Amino acid sequence: MAEKQNVIGRFAPSPTGTLHLGSLYTALASYLDVRSKQGQWLLRIDDIDCSRNVDGASSAILYALDALGLHWDADVVYQSQHHEYYEAAFMQLSNNNMVYRCTCSRKNIDALIYPGSCREKVVLDVMSYAWRLKTDQRIISFYDEGQGLIHHALDTQHGDFIIKRKDRLFAYQLAVVVDDYLQGVTHVMRGCDLIDSTPKQIYLQSLLNLAQPCYHHLPILVDSFGAKLSKQTRAPVVDLTNPEWVLFRLLGLLSQNPPAVLAKASVSEILQWAISNWQPHVLIGLQAIKLNKC
Repeated sequence: MAEKQNVIGRFAPSPTGTLHLGSLYTALASYLDVRSKQGQWLLRIDDIDCSRNVDGASSAILYALDALGLHWDADVVYQSQHHEYYEAAFMQLSNNNMVYRCTCSRKNIDALIYPGSCREKVVLDVMSYAWRLKTDQRIISFYDEGQGLIHHALDTQHGDFIIKRKDRLFAYQLAVVVDDYLQGVTHVMRGCDLIDSTPKQIYLQSLLNLAQPCYHHLPILVDSFGAKLSKQTRAPVVDLTNPEWVLFRLLGLLSQNPPAVLAKASVSEILQWAISNWQPHVLIGLQAIKLNKC
């Protein structure tokens, strides 16, 4: 009999500010999904882009999760401590002739998909350049537990994409693939605004000979104008003076239909009910949920 796989999930916020309702919505869904499968739930702070990090944001994130009873297993991991691992992955790709230097900027690229202008171009060390990963005509297909079967053509839908920026910071696509491997992540649950990143990450996993996690992309929370809740749209900070009400509201947004009596329960009682009654299938196929003011 095959040994049952230990489920390992993660929540990986960036410390660019305090958590808004949309972030906590994703965190809670990921937590409930992993706990309902008796798995481990890990926390990673995606702080690789130090220019965007806000002082005190990491501590505020940990405080918010703790206040809601979303306790993580193992030590918190910080992306900024993983540069050597990103470099090793990058060198593996470079040794296999899968990357090239690119001097293009967003301003001088007319097409939505990068046309490969620098693929055959000689770019000297003294120039300012990023590193792009070569793609080809293959179709990346995967089954998403929230959005169904997905097919993406790498060359026509993504093109050669950046894995190391001009400022020498490693790009999100490479960093997250390496991080998920290092943490042994088997299940990734996140907003469906990131579903276009998944084919790129699966492609990188194949090139680096890394296991592919199971993916589940949730509907995102949007405001009355249809804009995703985010720091860019000035989503308000969540008031944590009443964490029980926050959890109850989030369960409603996740279409879990918590009983009214649960609104007066403790944090631990709410989470215990939510884990035992977790029903992710009610969100399948949804891409956005409009947030009503209350």
